[in-house]
Amino acid sequence: MPYGLGMAARKRPTSDDAAAARRILLDGLADGTETFKLLGDLEPLHPRNDTFPGEVFLRLAADALDWCGASRADPLDLEAITERFLPECRFRGRQNRKLQYAVLAAAAVHGGTEPDLLDEVGWWQTDDFWEYALFAAAAYIRAAARRADVPVRQACEELVRRPVDPAP
Repeated sequence: MPYGLGMAARKRPTSDDAAAARRILLDGLADGTETFKLLGDLEPLHPRNDTFPGEVFLRLAADALDWCGASRADPLDLEAITERFLPECRFRGRQNRKLQYAVLAAAAVHGGTEPDLLDEVGWWQTDDFWEYALFAAAAYIRAAARRADVPVRQACEELVRRPVDPAP
């Protein structure tokens, strides 16, 4: 079982599960895997009624922002983020709001804050926050690669080598 996908029997995700989720996403994006396939690969790590591995993906998106040098003085342009960096996805209605929340939450993490995920995602009435966090991370990684003028594979390889920000 690659990346320790035997989490179903455990109650709470471990740091190994977080590392596995991060690595699966980065390896998949580096290989050009579409986000919907990555959702299937990562689903075994997601405990029902939990935001995990969404927090991991928010931190990874924040790492991508840091890696490409995005800052208040030199922001990353998010105009048409879905069309430009998630071309395989189509979001409608509430899906757009959920993606927007995940994108903004990742930027908040990059800025040094901890979004109140449970307060926000509680009204969603679905157990899919982690999926939107994955979409946001994929978009940010692709956007960071474009900003740095490198292939997504290179951005992913460099992000793999960065120290991981531990979960709170």
